[in-house]
Formats: sequence, C-alpha cells, structure tokens
Amino acid sequence: MRIVVGMSGASGAIIGIRLLEALRGHPDCETHLVLSRGAERTIHDETDYTVEQVVKMATVTHDIRDVGASIASGSFRAAGMVVAPCSMKTLAGIVSGYSDNLLLRAADVTIKERRPLILLTREAPLSGIHLENMLKANQNGCTILPPVPAFYNRPQTVEDVVDHLVGRIVGYFGMAYSKYRPWCGG
Repeated sequence: MRIVVGMSGASGAIIGIRLLEALRGHPDCETHLVLSRGAERTIHDETDYTVEQVVKMATVTHDIRDVGASIASGSFRAAGMVVAPCSMKTLAGIVSGYSDNLLLRAADVTIKERRPLILLTREAPLSGIHLENMLKANQNGCTILPPVPAFYNRPQTVEDVVDHLVGRIVGYFGMAYSKYRPWCGG
C-alpha cells in the first residue's frame, strides 16, 4: 500500500511526524513524503526533530518543486493522501486547483482519481473563507479532519492527543495503531 503524506507550514508538525512513524510500523506500507518550505520551518520551530530525520522516516521523499515526480500522476497507484498539518494556504490551493507545487499537484491528482484525501486543517478561529474552502474540499471528496482532541480517552499529554489523531488517520486506510484507543461505548 502506498500513502502520500504532505506536510504544510501550519502548526502541528508533530502530527505528520507521528503519522510517518506509525506508517513505518506497517511493513506493507510505502510512504511518499512531500514537505513545503513552511513545514520545514515548523518542524524546526515546534519539534526536536530535524528535517533530515523526518525525511528518513518516509520510504520516498519528493522535492516540492518537482511537479514531474511520480506522485504528480494519476497513473501512480496510491491508496490515498494525507496532508498533516494542512494550512489554510494549502487548503485554498487544493480547493482552487492551483497546483503550483508538488504537494498541491499530488492532492489534485488524489481528488481527480477519487482516492481518499484527508486534510488535517489547522487554524483557529476559522473565517468564513476557511469554512467555505473546507466545505468545497468536502464536496470534492476530501475528508476534513481538524486536529481536535478527543476527551473520552482521558488524554494526559499532548502525545496522547497526537496518538489519537494518528490512530484515526491510519484507520481510514484499514490499519491499526497500537497507541489508539477507539470509543467503545459508555
């Protein structure tokens, strides 16, 4: 199974990083990573990881300027794509079909091929423009999954919140994540 992972410059780089770690735990999963320049900055500012460490977590990493990369084509077979985190700028580019870089082009291809595209949109508060763009993305088949914490699992740390989100994401692709505790009823 191939999954494309895009990371944009919104706050929450640890979610994309933890997603790559979780997917690396599935030997039958091949990850294709594309980082925006903003993502590289956010990784540096928000985490103890280097960009080089994050790049090594992926099976393949693509340069955001390489719009001729394999993931830019509908003939590239992927199970879907996740943008974690997804900035409002990236969301706007996806919704408008403005594919001026590889992250946006890969998302465009994912939509046109009707494959799952999960967007962890990250902004607060949300403007009407943000909400309209999320609605348009959803109407085009995207799953909007803002990184909103669940409290039924009684998270004690930020890592607990991140692990829950990552468990939700990998679940969309039929995979399990040992650190995820789904709701089992009251």
